[in-house]
Amino acid sequence: MATLRDIKRKIDAVKKTSQITKAMNMVAAAKLRGAQENMERFRNYAEKFREVIGRLAAGVEPDGTFQLMTPREEVKKIELVLLTADRGLCGSFNNNLIATGERFITKKRAEGVEVSLTAAGRKGRDYFRRRRYAMRAELTGLLNKPNYDDAFRLGRDIIELFLDGEADEVYIIYSHFRSMVKQEPRLIRLLPIVPETQAEGEVREYLFEPSHQELLNDLLPNYVYNQLLDCFYLTAVSEHAARMTAMENATNNCKEMVRSLTLTYNKARQASITKELMDIVGGAEALKK
Repeated sequence: MATLRDIKRKIDAVKKTSQITKAMNMVAAAKLRGAQENMERFRNYAEKFREVIGRLAAGVEPDGTFQLMTPREEVKKIELVLLTADRGLCGSFNNNLIATGERFITKKRAEGVEVSLTAAGRKGRDYFRRRRYAMRAELTGLLNKPNYDDAFRLGRDIIELFLDGEADEVYIIYSHFRSMVKQEPRLIRLLPIVPETQAEGEVREYLFEPSHQELLNDLLPNYVYNQLLDCFYLTAVSEHAARMTAMENATNNCKEMVRSLTLTYNKARQASITKELMDIVGGAEALKK
């Protein structure tokens, strides 16, 4: 049975852990506010950009004029971009993304399709490195401060892969932020591009300057960069929300453990005092005899 000193040490250790988790919760909350503001500001631009691409793509014939929009006749090689966090302590956030990526890779390989991996995040990279998966590229730090430069470099890289024929399709797995308590892993296809088309009643005729083809050739790569940046923002917000929730749960668990240990300590102390009193009473009775 644990001594009073052992129980007291456990209580002090749990209280210190509680202070750490509470501080981490506050840090995650502060980072979440900033990341969420950036995400919301960018979302308006991203939605309008997709709308413009949809208008430009309306009526385009699939004749191979626009390579980024032309699907391959046979898909033999796929590039998968997996977004994960660089740090842990955020519940099942990273595990859910990794599990989604592993299922996708397993499924495609069973179909005879070769899959190479771009691990964008330390947690995903470490997981697949330990299992000796083929990784074409390893990236870290993308979610610390999501920015257009990182999206541009990654986007340019995967566009070159697609145009050079080293990848017939490019997918990305990211975390979609729905609410503070719900973040969903999502898989979307980046290349070839399938723009969101307008409803029949919304299709209009436009005059383009420069030409329709020049505009699309210029904007399609930017569409990929913006898709990537949108995924960065959503995953970064999801990470902070998941960490904030995980640290709040950890703090509550610490408080519950302190209450339980305190109760155990008080019971053990009471038993010790009772035993000492019984020894004293027994000794006094023995002296009387």
